[in-house]
Amino acid sequence: MTTITFQLEKLTCPSCMQKIIDNVNELTGIETIKILFDRSKARVVFEDNKISEEILHKIEEIGYSAKKI
Repeated sequence: MTTITFQLEKLTCPSCMQKIIDNVNELTGIETIKILFDRSKARVVFEDNKISEEILHKIEEIGYSAKKI
């Protein structure tokens, strides 16, 4: 398992947070995703390191900015 943390931008409400969680969970190999709303950070645990770029792309695809930290 691999864990990565993303800094999120444009996260303004709990429904935004849930939208990111739902969309990232659609990706194959995602174990868990937890978002700290007050810090605008997402921590994702997944099976294979090669999907980290897919996670980033999925977050950006639905209208949010993210960067690995």
